[in-house]
Amino acid sequence: MLLIPAIDLKDGQCVRLKQGLMDQATVFSDTPAQTAEHWFKQGARRLHLVDLNGAFAGEPKNFPAIKEILAAVAQHIPVQLGGGIRDLATIEKYLDLGLTDVIIGTAAVKNPEFVREACKAFPGQIIVGLDAKEGMVAIDGWATVTEHHVIDLAKQFEDDGVNSIIYTDIGRDGMMSGVNIDATVKLAESIKIPVIASGGLTDLNDIRALCAVEKSGVAGAITGCAIYEGSIDFAEAQKLADSLA
Repeated sequence: MLLIPAIDLKDGQCVRLKQGLMDQATVFSDTPAQTAEHWFKQGARRLHLVDLNGAFAGEPKNFPAIKEILAAVAQHIPVQLGGGIRDLATIEKYLDLGLTDVIIGTAAVKNPEFVREACKAFPGQIIVGLDAKEGMVAIDGWATVTEHHVIDLAKQFEDDGVNSIIYTDIGRDGMMSGVNIDATVKLAESIKIPVIASGGLTDLNDIRALCAVEKSGVAGAITGCAIYEGSIDFAEAQKLADSLA
């Protein structure tokens, strides 16, 4: 089980939100590149970046911070990024900087053809992020809940050639209330590509629970609040996950 530290960027700072609410931001660092280096030194094998401003604006808004992070760690570990990615030119710009994978969220739901085009242009480097509330996909920085069921969309994007699905339970994100194991497993068992769990990771019991269902297709978990607030020691958690593999 791969544990992936999250670096959520708002106005150039490293923050965490509660349930995706921009006015519920807690600032953890003014130096995101140093934060990225910290997690690398703690044993992270991949990083997850989110341009929060970009997710709401529909275009990149934290490019300088992202560029600094990539300069600091991209030569060592893979880095994936989501938020405000709406066209192929943006994807190419980020990949040229050193990003390994680009995450398409809102644009995937609003314009599925974009995902197909991106997968053809950048094979093996496209991830789709599906954020759901009670199984229904939400878009526009979680401001709008659609009528699309997460499993139906995941199957569609699997056929398009995305390399994995990041599944976020909105109700648990940033709330330290535990991972929605049942919903994550249900999704993973419905598709052939890996699922990365996101939202609610709280303590080592969550790590054990995720490792227990890894064979269902849950390949990793993104962690944010838990490692910033100290309920999980990242290095210890990754060692535990490795021991349970």
